[in-house]
Amino acid sequence: MTLPLDTPPARRVPTASRLVWEQRDGRFTRHPDELAVEEPLEVRVGGLDPASARPEVLTVTMRTPGADFELAVGWLLSEGVLAGPGDLRAVRYCTDPELDAEQRYNVVTVDLEPAAGARLAAAGGFPSRLTTTSSSCGVCGSSSIAALSERLRAPVRSTRVFALADVVGWPSLLGGGQTGFAATGGLHAAGLVSATGELLVAREDIGRHNAVDKVLGWATLQAVAGYLDLPLDEVGLVVSGRTSFEIVQKALAAGIPIVAGVSAASSLAVRLADERGITLLGFVRGGRGIVYSHPERLEPAGP
Repeated sequence: MTLPLDTPPARRVPTASRLVWEQRDGRFTRHPDELAVEEPLEVRVGGLDPASARPEVLTVTMRTPGADFELAVGWLLSEGVLAGPGDLRAVRYCTDPELDAEQRYNVVTVDLEPAAGARLAAAGGFPSRLTTTSSSCGVCGSSSIAALSERLRAPVRSTRVFALADVVGWPSLLGGGQTGFAATGGLHAAGLVSATGELLVAREDIGRHNAVDKVLGWATLQAVAGYLDLPLDEVGLVVSGRTSFEIVQKALAAGIPIVAGVSAASSLAVRLADERGITLLGFVRGGRGIVYSHPERLEPAGP
């Protein structure tokens, strides 16, 4: 498989202008403002049934347009549909004649290699999570936390040590990749950082879980091209907001050993990180941070 080109029309932009009213000095003034674009993305998957050429609709998520192929691939990786880059046959925008030109760029089809389709068919098909997700929640469609935990990757075994002085500076690396946030104040960001402190990729989205899926999808497509290896046991994940269970779950699916968030982590996120060997940090800002789990992966080590 060659790396697909995610090049929708120029009108598919992450921000939109709108006239707003703002109270100043006791009266309303009207001026243009930039809003973060939110639109649905339907993910279809083909290759499960060799007898059918029609892809199956697996989910619809609300997202900010851009890096749609990465979002679809990253979501499928974190959901356990993809075991690795070798499962990918093709990624493309839908050309279904039933859709108008605008809708076609809100539908992405991921075709699986025959072996991947056969593996899923033998396991009973796709995971049961086939519901619409919002831009703020990535696990709402799961039947239960217990069922979600059962399919997660085995605990992270990475022996890579990260310099604490570097990790607390990771959020500052996202700045150059947050052009949408600078314009709107309404987008989240996620990035992958090497053990030496290099920002490998940063992506934005109105949903924090979508931003994470986009960077995981980028990494998977890079692995297809032979530039990276999965699992991602030599890199860290940094997110611009709070760290929830779903974000730690996605890091675990990709084998990422360390996650740093600018805001707090939830109790379930900390529990999952602790149980599965992930170093989790919160309130990483101003050169400081709180370590919730597995400080032994940091140098200097925690208490």
